[in-house]
Amino acid sequence: MDERRLLIGVVIHGPEVVDTGFALQALEWLEERGDVVAVLGGTMGRVAVIDAGLERRIDISRRRSPSQSVHDLQHSDLTVLLNHAKSRETGLVFGAIVAARARPANPLVQVDSGGRFVAALANLSEKSDAIAKGLASHFGFDILDACMPYDNLRQEGDVIVRRMSGVLPGERISVNGTVIGTATDAHVEIMARDGRIVGGRGINLKRHGLEKLPYVDLRSAILRSGSVRRTAGMLKPRISSVKTSRNGRFAIIDHAAEESFEHASDASFVITIGDDTTAIAGDVLSRLGIPVLGIVDGDLDCICNGLVMPEGSVVVRVREGNDDIIGRAIKAISEKHRPSSLNEALDMVREVAGERIVSVIRCNGR
Repeated sequence: MDERRLLIGVVIHGPEVVDTGFALQALEWLEERGDVVAVLGGTMGRVAVIDAGLERRIDISRRRSPSQSVHDLQHSDLTVLLNHAKSRETGLVFGAIVAARARPANPLVQVDSGGRFVAALANLSEKSDAIAKGLASHFGFDILDACMPYDNLRQEGDVIVRRMSGVLPGERISVNGTVIGTATDAHVEIMARDGRIVGGRGINLKRHGLEKLPYVDLRSAILRSGSVRRTAGMLKPRISSVKTSRNGRFAIIDHAAEESFEHASDASFVITIGDDTTAIAGDVLSRLGIPVLGIVDGDLDCICNGLVMPEGSVVVRVREGNDDIIGRAIKAISEKHRPSSLNEALDMVREVAGERIVSVIRCNGR
């Protein structure tokens, strides 16, 4: 009797490993050796999966962190974590953090196409060792020892401190998609008390960004340095083949733009408030074909290279410092009078903003 085929769980993290084509190559190699269940960890990776036409091959239906996804797949014979880090150092640290948080019961192997290495992160077995060595040999990667258990969190009195590694000085630092400052050092620490960011080391904090952040659980927040998609432009943007229903409603997104799939996937149009929010939400929603009415003030932090805006979108630029003020007014008005179309919402913005409008730009895609 033939030996049972391996059940291989695959967690794909970040858009870069998809954009470069490595995720598909790795999936094809693994599918020759077992039954593969592939899921995504993170949000901007969803955009890359759609652009690559892989949304029926890689499950993007749920927003789960890499460690949550690894934990979800621990019923498999082994789990493979695919990512594309900036460097070997950051890749190894990332793998150690995921393993420490997930604490999987099954073998966990990391394959980092950026650092070009394979590392056994947990519970190595004879079968997972063979898979790890096979992946390394096939792709010409080195086999490295995993990092020691890594804890990037600590408590200083009533302040929670979270450390970021592999940051390049000058890179913008974002929390849940909102830029909070610019790195001045390769090692950045963010500090929070009672759900509010109160300081940092190795970073020039941006007051305007901090004001926009609501309560933040620093332990689980998405911290990122640099662009949300370093490999933007490698794949042509496309609309997902997995259709969502449109119920005629609209949504307002003024922070947490990376949650746009959850907040607005069934909306007919979306109002976005702020430059960074408009950039990220627009890029995400373009893959769902949902137009955006963006209210910005020109302080775009360019964390979303290769910006794509949905067809039919409109961006209203207002005087500096007024986007949030006008956005709050629009939110208040829309609670009493809900606009039925993007054009009706645009008329509402024109009336509220008045002479504070600098320009109105209609977008025809990219």
